[in-house]
Amino acid sequence: MSKIVSLLFSILFLSQNIYADGAAASAATPGSAFGGLMPLLIIFIFFYLFLVRPQQKQRKELERQINAIKKDDTILTSGGIYARVIAVKEQDVEAEISHNVRVKIAKSAIVSVIDNNKPVTPEIIKK
Repeated sequence: MSKIVSLLFSILFLSQNIYADGAAASAATPGSAFGGLMPLLIIFIFFYLFLVRPQQKQRKELERQINAIKKDDTILTSGGIYARVIAVKEQDVEAEISHNVRVKIAKSAIVSVIDNNKPVTPEIIKK
């Protein structure tokens, strides 16, 4: 990530130096306005590709998971509580957090749906 940021800044400053040399000779040239916008355009593309687009994909995946919740799924709430789904309603979910302890959780408070069939691999082994 730091290499990308340093590359972006070098492009930004390099383009300003290139256009600054020719600015005195061609001050009235209509193409010089585009040269001033080029660094801003590069920054906009960078932010879109590396920040906005992945976040949109992650949000869509979470919405898909929440809409596919069914009975006996395990969920994680924004408060850090793991619960087993008992019933699914339109705006909320009834879940059991302990034996005979049932709570109603808003779907907007669900952070993740945990797949019970997926084996858990420790982080040390994943690397």
